[in-house]
Amino acid sequence: MGLPNKIKAIFLLVFCTVSFTSYSQNSKFKVALDAGHGGKDFGAVYHGHIEKNIALGVTLKVGKILENTPGFEVLYTRKTDVFIELIERANIANRADANIFVSIHCNANKNSAASGTETYVMGMTKNASNLEAARRENSVITLENDYKQKYEGYDPNHPESKILIDITTETYLENSIELAGKVQDQFTDKLGKKSRGVKQAPYMVLHKAYMPRILIEMGFISNPDDGAFLDSEEGQQQIAKAIADAVISYKKEYWGGGQPDEDGLKPSDRVPKQAPIPKPDPDTVVTKPIAKTPPVTTPVKTPVKQPEVKPEPEAPAGNVVFKVQLAVSSNKLELTPANFNGLGAISVIMSGNMYKYMYGQTGDYNEAKRLQGEAKSKGYSSAFLVAFRDGKKITIDEALKR
Repeated sequence: MGLPNKIKAIFLLVFCTVSFTSYSQNSKFKVALDAGHGGKDFGAVYHGHIEKNIALGVTLKVGKILENTPGFEVLYTRKTDVFIELIERANIANRADANIFVSIHCNANKNSAASGTETYVMGMTKNASNLEAARRENSVITLENDYKQKYEGYDPNHPESKILIDITTETYLENSIELAGKVQDQFTDKLGKKSRGVKQAPYMVLHKAYMPRILIEMGFISNPDDGAFLDSEEGQQQIAKAIADAVISYKKEYWGGGQPDEDGLKPSDRVPKQAPIPKPDPDTVVTKPIAKTPPVTTPVKTPVKQPEVKPEPEAPAGNVVFKVQLAVSSNKLELTPANFNGLGAISVIMSGNMYKYMYGQTGDYNEAKRLQGEAKSKGYSSAFLVAFRDGKKITIDEALKR
């Protein structure tokens, strides 16, 4: 082989190696981990426990687990005790083109008996406790220079007032809910923690992250027992494992690498013949608050028949069906208009331990948009469309390409 041919061969080999390496790197699932607070922002401080330190400790442990798991790439908004502006946290994830954004925090309440875990997704709400949680976390922007200009006049004392909800919120809402639900499932099933549910609130740290994004409240630092667990090495390791397992499960189901069940459907796409009995003491968790069924407050000697959850009839094989997703709840609700602001034609499917409530069913996209508008007019401001083919969930783009 002459010298020119050898040079060409070497160049081709190097090019292929670089291309393969680049592809391998780009094929990894990128997780942006955000340790809440930091530096001059201490977060909640109770009983000697400091939120910024706990959040960082757990975040680094989650990252280490994921970094040791094939197929993951981890980036951090902070790895030390430094102050990072809220908008910069989102920008770090956006610049890296992360697949998901996970912000890790501790909860707090003046009532030291408050306990349990909850995970938030981005969105508007009128729920007072959700807004208070957002107000508390968003107030950190007052530590930033020129925050009024930077956040377009947003007033952290009124978290519902000035956040502009754009189309990306609806685009990523469903996947954010799925990820949040997996986190809550892990906390409940693996750690035995009380689930306060998946909730929606206008968090500034989530607002500008253009990907599925969640904010985890790992427990109440204001609760002596929760605080001690959160601030212990063993507790942080257990919490980190639960969060990492939820992320790994989400990646397998929605990004690839997981094995489908025998029928070829993902667990979240399957409509059960009979819904399981909900766990004790669940909190209703919704994308927009809906009415609860009255709790049983007195002993019942004879079994109480649970309301039967009946999905709407499926369309003929091969047909695409559009539905409007209204809410996600850990409570099993009777499918009556009284529980859904007067809307009828409600169906439900299961996703882990969560119930997804859907309104309407049509094969016509324009009619589906009309139903979505009707749901929003009834108060479900975050209602969005979902599509199914032969009972299997597909994307809206796939449905429109039929």
